[in-house]
Amino acid sequence: MRRAVHISAQSVTLPTIKIMELPEAHARGRGIVARGVSFSLVAALAFGAGLFVGNNSMASAVVTHIPLIGDGLDATPDQNVELTDFWKAWNALNQNYVITHASSTLPSAKDRLFGAIQGLAASYGDPYTVFFPPQEAKAFAENISGSFAGVGMEIDVKNNVLTVVAPLKGTPAEIAGIKAGDIIAAIDGRSTEGVSIDAAVGEIRGPIGTTVNFTLIRSGKALDIKVVRDTIQVPETDDGYDAKSGVYHIALYEFTSNSASLFDQAFARFKASGSRKLVIDLRNNPGGYLDAAVDIASHFLPKGATIVTEDFAGKEPNQVHTSLGYNDLPAGTKVAVLIDNGSASASEILAGALQDAHAATLIGTKSFGKGSVQTLLGLDGGSLKITVARWITPAGHWIMGNGITPDITVPFTKADASAKQDPQMERAIEFLTTGA
Repeated sequence: MRRAVHISAQSVTLPTIKIMELPEAHARGRGIVARGVSFSLVAALAFGAGLFVGNNSMASAVVTHIPLIGDGLDATPDQNVELTDFWKAWNALNQNYVITHASSTLPSAKDRLFGAIQGLAASYGDPYTVFFPPQEAKAFAENISGSFAGVGMEIDVKNNVLTVVAPLKGTPAEIAGIKAGDIIAAIDGRSTEGVSIDAAVGEIRGPIGTTVNFTLIRSGKALDIKVVRDTIQVPETDDGYDAKSGVYHIALYEFTSNSASLFDQAFARFKASGSRKLVIDLRNNPGGYLDAAVDIASHFLPKGATIVTEDFAGKEPNQVHTSLGYNDLPAGTKVAVLIDNGSASASEILAGALQDAHAATLIGTKSFGKGSVQTLLGLDGGSLKITVARWITPAGHWIMGNGITPDITVPFTKADASAKQDPQMERAIEFLTTGA
């Protein structure tokens, strides 16, 4: 049975943080839980592994059945696991290892233990299940608790390579020419092979005004791009009315704690315009607060309609997030939603919910496919981040690794960008005005 109470995420220091798609903050067991898309945003905003914790974020504590042993973790040995080989390796290294470099130091027993835990987490083959030793854990905590200097893009591991999900609008990354889908082969000359998302974020961050060098792979070709770090100021929304076509558009660049309110304002302007043709632009939107996605979807769906399900694979009851029931879209309005491979997390939740409810037609290209949830557990000064759930759309579609497929596929090519054309928006306007 679960009991939830509200606490301030900024005023509580607890050992557990749960993260996922950039969303509402929750606390699980004795710790804080922030659900979001599990991505690492290299920007001034604190998006860590799909999580965002803002200055005014709220968290809800949730009781679980984890035995409370110091840090709340179960320390009972697994009798089904034979650790003889581990101790053989431990003792062999202890007895035989010789330092051969003047700059090397012998690791302490604690460092070796942390290394073993890192290897255990890595053996699951999930880029979001990782262990941070104390120093890295401290850096990760800073990522999710305040602003920092960066380049302004979301990164992820896709097909086992470090990939740009999307540069954020108006940031140094976008201005320098980094694009969604770029493969990051090296950072400052160091290969990213085998590098975790969080470690890569640590390399990309740095003092304002300093430069980070990226070696990228785009369309099979390598290119070097230098980006000057800065404090990232990202516009959250943009909207306007096209008198010629009668189409109103609302663009969302991310899902922060302010996004629902900003969307409400834009939505009110849309209704006041008298238009009955609406485009919601989610392209290159890396996601954010789950609460924001739920709030925005509630303008289009009746109260209680499923927006997304958090599936724990039977390890605990699934959590279904439902519409708040604003359901105030003017009668007769047609809605098109634009997505691309830079649309992730909360963007995919919103797009998937509207698509499954037949409340909107999706146009563009397949979305990124970010839909897993992580929990962050304090462990002897370090932090163990574990994937614990996945997002599922109302129709049962797994977002993770699959993305959302548009109803009408329209590519956006390099030639289109060079010619300053937008075939996806043009197709949305055509669909809304002609119905075809």
